[in-house]
Amino acid sequence: MSTPRPAGPADLDAPRPAAPGRTRPGAAPPRSRRAGARGAGLAWGLFGLAVTVAVWWAFTHAAAGASTMIAAFRPERIPGAAASLLERGVVLQDGATSLWRLLCGLGLATALGVPLGLLLGAYRRFRWTSAPVVQFLRMVSPLSWAPVAVALFGVGNAPVVFLVAAAAVWPITMNTAAGVRAMDPLHLRVARTLGATPWEQLRTVVLPGVRPFVMTGVRLALGIAWVVIVPAEMLGVSSGLGYEILNARDRLAYDEMLVVILVIGLLGIALDALAQWLLRERTPRA
Repeated sequence: MSTPRPAGPADLDAPRPAAPGRTRPGAAPPRSRRAGARGAGLAWGLFGLAVTVAVWWAFTHAAAGASTMIAAFRPERIPGAAASLLERGVVLQDGATSLWRLLCGLGLATALGVPLGLLLGAYRRFRWTSAPVVQFLRMVSPLSWAPVAVALFGVGNAPVVFLVAAAAVWPITMNTAAGVRAMDPLHLRVARTLGATPWEQLRTVVLPGVRPFVMTGVRLALGIAWVVIVPAEMLGVSSGLGYEILNARDRLAYDEMLVVILVIGLLGIALDALAQWLLRERTPRA
């Protein structure tokens, strides 16, 4: 019969098995618990959606009266209006046009905002010098530039892309600058000590360090740009979801106008979810 030996330091430091039904602090919850939480969240979301549709139906039936506009907003009118728009190919074509303008404006804002944010975060004198102009431009509504955009670029895609970029550039710029200022200066000192050139410091230290901040700025800019693009497409263009709202209003097709509004909201939710998936931090697999 063997006698138990005294516990040494290695034994004391060894991880102890968790008690049944309990998890260690910081450990990921069991897969079954995560699946249960997702199922509960989905069920509550569907419940909230059902309540919203019921309130929508009750309000439009109670408040319609002699108002043809409110009567056209009834939920039962939506399938027919959506089928009419799909049959004419309006929703798909205008949705693709709006998404293309959004991507162009967001790409232009990223190309301008990231370098400007790096300069604002890295060089104090540049930040002090440009602060009055930057703060002024940030506080001007992007739609205030609409007459200027039409005068400069005429009608068509160019002014819409300009307005989207004007709305999206500042979240990217300010988040990038915040990321540079939040970096540990010791990292740059180590890189310089090892003989890294300024370009190598930017590529290997600065850009990886500010990447989470840039991703957050791009996601914020995406939401703002999607909100701005709809009124921007009401300015002298003949395509896009914003134009289709005005077109449906002028034809007194209020049910189709509501369908376009619902499409805008659903596309916005899909874009935000896609941005979260594309911009999330990915841990390399072992």
